[in-house]
Amino acid sequence: MSLERALTAFAGFMVLLSVALTAFVHENFVWFTVFIGLNLFQQSYTGFCPATMIMKKFFGFKTEAELALSK
Repeated sequence: MSLERALTAFAGFMVLLSVALTAFVHENFVWFTVFIGLNLFQQSYTGFCPATMIMKKFFGFKTEAELALSK
């Protein structure tokens, strides 16, 4: 799995988790959903996302470009 696909899956999971927390735990968890959305928005413009650095460094994910070069 490429880094980009892993990031998309992680973001989707976090959004679903934050919505479930908002619905079942406390309504202020909606701010967690807002934070995730803002982080996705800024990442689309800047390319900076802390989750990608963690996934690459600690879990060994490679970008699609790196995977294409290794074939």
